[in-house]
Amino acid sequence: MTAPTAPTAPSTPSLRPLDSPLTAHLNYENGTWGGITPDAAWASEIRRLKELRRAVILAHNYQIPEIQDIADYTGDSLALSRIAARTDAEVIVFCGVHFMAESAKILSPDKTVLIPDRAAGCSLADSITADQLRAWRAEHPGAVVVSYVNTTAEVKALTDICCTSSNAVDVVASIDPEREILFCPDQFLGAHVKRETGRDNIHIWAGECHVHAGINGAKLAEQAASQPEADLYIHPECGCANSAIYLAGEGVIAPERVHMLSTGGMLDLASAGPSTRRVLVATEVGMLHQLRKAAPNVDFQPVNERASCTYMKMITPAALLRCLATGADEVDVAPGVATAARASLEAMIAIGQPGGGE
Repeated sequence: MTAPTAPTAPSTPSLRPLDSPLTAHLNYENGTWGGITPDAAWASEIRRLKELRRAVILAHNYQIPEIQDIADYTGDSLALSRIAARTDAEVIVFCGVHFMAESAKILSPDKTVLIPDRAAGCSLADSITADQLRAWRAEHPGAVVVSYVNTTAEVKALTDICCTSSNAVDVVASIDPEREILFCPDQFLGAHVKRETGRDNIHIWAGECHVHAGINGAKLAEQAASQPEADLYIHPECGCANSAIYLAGEGVIAPERVHMLSTGGMLDLASAGPSTRRVLVATEVGMLHQLRKAAPNVDFQPVNERASCTYMKMITPAALLRCLATGADEVDVAPGVATAARASLEAMIAIGQPGGGE
């Protein structure tokens, strides 16, 4: 697997460093910031630095529990970016991967956006480049480009309308049925959309999240068979998504057990469902922390306990401390790119189903 590309840092950081006694303990080994224990002293220092920065801390659902718990807001990336845009914070600290910080900058161009480790990339976002999308569009003149929000700012800028995993079907259904559609970059979400809409004129890019692709049909079938009483929460990015639909159709899995959901949808269903039951969860394992908080009496278990994103986990307690203390790593998006990318997000919101994020 090729390491995702990190965004280019601004040549001159816009924030001055702040003194912190804990920075003396920072170290950088094997590509990760460490040397800090996420204890009460760390939490107190994070809050102090945040107040001095007039910052808001956002944490994606796939972050480690300590980062989720110190954040002001936790959730899906697009929902977090929209929340941050409405705050009076001057600085956004996005604990996630680089395209998420870019999205925050696109929606809050006048705020400073930091990511605790600029090397935290995304295999899905990097599965299509702006040049590749430009060439694909040239092969299909007149087609509508629908891009998942898990894409770079440059790809969003070449997109007609963005989508989330929760509204992708609605977005595609809103497009003239006679128009060709280019859907990128996730092939599993694209297959889900094609199946739900029944459209034959949708072309799907062969990209994937390496973590979700690794949650495969064989693993799902094995888990579902061994725990026949459990519900299944399945993210549409997963490699097992098509298998789940097939198994339900064949009667191997009761159809009412299968729930195809965004991470936000998982939290909604967890909160609304029966208080005591078992649920098998097919997504990145960081999601289990929020699910268990939302429904503590439910036994949430991963379909694949090894489905952990290395890039998400680069946002360590030490990385967050360093970011707030030093003002690194700032994420910027060129104004022209940001304007075009913002238009693709606003086109999605205009259809009335903005969704939460991935």
